[in-house]
Amino acid sequence: MRFIISGHKGLIGSFLLKKLKEIGHEPVFLVDKREGRNVLDVDSVSFNGKIDLFIHLADFCKINKTIENPENAFENSVGIPEVLEFCRKYKIPKIIFFSSSRVLNKEKNPYTASKIYGEELCKAYSECYGINYLIIRPSTVYGHFNDRTKRLVDIFILNVLEGRELKMFGNENKTLVFTYIDDFIRAFLLVMDENNKEFDIASGKGINVSYVADLIIGLNGQRKKTFYSSETAQPQEVELDISKLREFGFEPQVSIGQGIKKTLDWYKKNFYEIVNTRQKSD
Repeated sequence: MRFIISGHKGLIGSFLLKKLKEIGHEPVFLVDKREGRNVLDVDSVSFNGKIDLFIHLADFCKINKTIENPENAFENSVGIPEVLEFCRKYKIPKIIFFSSSRVLNKEKNPYTASKIYGEELCKAYSECYGINYLIIRPSTVYGHFNDRTKRLVDIFILNVLEGRELKMFGNENKTLVFTYIDDFIRAFLLVMDENNKEFDIASGKGINVSYVADLIIGLNGQRKKTFYSSETAQPQEVELDISKLREFGFEPQVSIGQGIKKTLDWYKKNFYEIVNTRQKSD
């Protein structure tokens, strides 16, 4: 299979690209702003030969930042039409669109709105132009990776390693569905050949965020954990139904305890490199 992928320098994209190449698929073109290639400019590139799939991961994924400034979410809404038009122009028969499990929550914000728009546009292009789609909804994916987008587990671990407080937005009962990157990639490979379907890829079970913070603190010594008011338009209790994934034989293999330990050990081993790259990019 010959494919294009956007957002391949992120956590999910980097692991996914590596795995797809390992099993014999051929990346034709890589698009990522961190390498100076914006998905908005994809139509300026020409290709020879058949392309089987466009995997679209590139987006602005910090929900709180889209609430502070909704324009951060507009890039997501502008990017997906460019990708779909590119698929139509070059007769690419399928797109895999990475949405978010947050679209399932009652709380709505500019980020979830941009993802809902993307999902519906994929369905519209399927109905009108015959482009197959697969919608993937990740949930709090984490793992052994220098995650410069500064997601929750990354923030918790670096704050512990640098002796800073762990900020908890919400109360002791707040839950999220944490998904270790290896489990995520396994699940993706099980469903990637499906057409015109949506899959929530996650461990399924909501886990107390305060408990995860305590795990990290416990593995690295005492640090302060402070509670703050919950963030605007963000859910306090998350649980996901992964019964559709289980029909394909998927079961999470990495527990939250195992995943956090693996991730923390990797951060410790690569701590100085991580800090140096963050300082250069800030």
